[in-house]
Amino acid sequence: MNIFQSSTADPEFLIRFTEVSSYIPGRIRLRSKKLVGNPKLSQQIYKELATFKEIQSVEISILTGSLLILYEPEILRTNGKLAKMEEYIRVKAGRK
Repeated sequence: MNIFQSSTADPEFLIRFTEVSSYIPGRIRLRSKKLVGNPKLSQQIYKELATFKEIQSVEISILTGSLLILYEPEILRTNGKLAKMEEYIRVKAGRK
């Protein structure tokens, strides 16, 4: 199953099963218990996020359930879906 095709389509799927650990424009860290010990899900998420040219790098730890996304804010915001996801994460993190 492709997590970005189906009822869980697009990067917003990530915000449904993760908690925002930290947010600074250009750096987002999410955490999810579903990633702990789950290399298949980790690989799937990595593969899908890596297809977005607006995202510089993705690091996932199946030991901690951590997902780190690095990006240039101005570039990421040219993609409507990613910009919407970043805004949701910013608000969830309590940033102005």
